[in-house]
Amino acid sequence: MFDSLSTRVQDVFKSLRGEVRLTPAQVEAALREIRLALLEADVNFQVVKAFIDRVRDRAMDQAVLRSLTPGQQVARIVRDELLALFGNAEGGLTTHAPTPRVVLLLGLQGSGKTTTAAKLGRWLARQQRHPLMVSTDVRRPAALEQLSVLGQKADIHVFEPASMDPVGRAGGALVEARSKGFDTVIVDTAGRLHIDDELMDELQAIKEAVQPSDLLYVADAMTGQDAIKSAGEFNRRIGITGVVLTKLDGDARGGAALSVVSVVGVPIAFVGSGERTEDLELFHPDRIVSRMLGMGDVLSLIEKAEQAIGRDDAEQLEAKLRKNEFTLEDFRNQLRTIRRMGPLESVLGMIPGLANLKQLAENKPDEAQMARLEAIICSMTPAERRDQGIVNGSRRRRIAAGSGTSVEEVNRLLKQFTEMRRVLQMIGQGGGTGLGRSMRLPKAAARAAAAPGRKRKKGGPWGLIKTR
Repeated sequence: MFDSLSTRVQDVFKSLRGEVRLTPAQVEAALREIRLALLEADVNFQVVKAFIDRVRDRAMDQAVLRSLTPGQQVARIVRDELLALFGNAEGGLTTHAPTPRVVLLLGLQGSGKTTTAAKLGRWLARQQRHPLMVSTDVRRPAALEQLSVLGQKADIHVFEPASMDPVGRAGGALVEARSKGFDTVIVDTAGRLHIDDELMDELQAIKEAVQPSDLLYVADAMTGQDAIKSAGEFNRRIGITGVVLTKLDGDARGGAALSVVSVVGVPIAFVGSGERTEDLELFHPDRIVSRMLGMGDVLSLIEKAEQAIGRDDAEQLEAKLRKNEFTLEDFRNQLRTIRRMGPLESVLGMIPGLANLKQLAENKPDEAQMARLEAIICSMTPAERRDQGIVNGSRRRRIAAGSGTSVEEVNRLLKQFTEMRRVLQMIGQGGGTGLGRSMRLPKAAARAAAAPGRKRKKGGPWGLIKTR
């Protein structure tokens, strides 16, 4: 989402990095580029003006201009001010709430409220909570069925009364939660193409009936400043406690994320970055800013890996590494683990130094290449996956035909796997915790998915992740 903005800002830092001393003219030139980048990213112009003024005041300080590392000083100032745009509040739900907690999802039609309800239910379930979902959108065709289907997919219980009264459905869900031990009620409300009095009256009645502790406005990040204006109007007429930004994995310019806190005055609670029910994250301002500035986001990467890799699986892999028994079957499982962690480019963007992949644009691994690797391994027999040494010429031709690839691709995979196994054996003998060691495996698998014919330089950007 922040690709264009991130590239522009990083280019500004690179231009300053080579300067021994900064002059006011150089600072103004850098600020002009940052201002243009923010405006092109659809950040609110008043927010941009205040942001640039604060950065200028700090960057023009004599201690910065005379610093031995002026470029780094300016980068730190920009980082601090970007964090200030997001406010000091961390994401998530309100700290204190009665049981059962009621979460009201608000927003315009098409912003992703129903999908967010299922994602939030799945997120709560991972926190050892027991959520109950209910839809009060009785006008939109198939809205009730959509929530039911998503509830089954996310394994979250959905309250489905016969009543078609929105207020009655919300109140009934609260009674159901109290009687059956659910600790959270997620209310998916109706939306409109625009704000009208009828919608606001309905939402106000639901709010009075269930007394929610969290009123989350679901905003489509693709709509930019229009989403911010709508959020402000909802906050004025209903009152909201936080914002959920959806579709952050799209090609939106990022202005909504950078403007919402300053303009609306409420924090960002969650961000949605995919279509899966697992693709909802707590909003961490420092992590978002680190990604924007090309500094990576190792903490989020570790969290994704912990969700994708079970503790038992990690321990089994550790034992195999110690015994040098890592096989193509395990390699295939690691490829699948990477794909469960989300889009590959998003995962690589969390690794410090790989956030800006322009220099790797022609050679970086992608989902299609990983799928071809998995197809090759799946075309092998169990014996061949256990011992790649038995794969002779005729077997390679059979595997290539069965996977729809070429013999050259099969040869390349076997060669890369042999190299990766050697490296993993060295890691296995080097110590470290089981989970920390297993974290290196997905990255090693990603490296093996590099484009055909690409030679990896020792110590280059395709080295293994170091989590400790």
